[in-house]
Amino acid sequence: MAVETGIVLRGHQVLRRPIITEKTMHLSERRNTFVFLVDNSATKTSVKAAVEEHWSVRVTGVRIQNRVGKTRRFKALLGETGASKRALVTLHEDDRIALF
Repeated sequence: MAVETGIVLRGHQVLRRPIITEKTMHLSERRNTFVFLVDNSATKTSVKAAVEEHWSVRVTGVRIQNRVGKTRRFKALLGETGASKRALVTLHEDDRIALF
């Protein structure tokens, strides 16, 4: 059961930035899957619509990862890293996104 927040995000507000690491580059080359940092209130359908609108590609699947913030210690101070949401977007085999 999904809880509606009442916030309507536009396409450019859903996608924050692409995540570029060795692992995500491997996914993009081998499985045609791209990883994005998205807004915490974004849904699978809003991510799919934003990617299709921005790059004019066909999206076949979206997976979401909710990453929980963790407590970290620096000497005597305690802090917490922020929670984030990632989206793994799989494209149609004929479509590509040029991130570079």
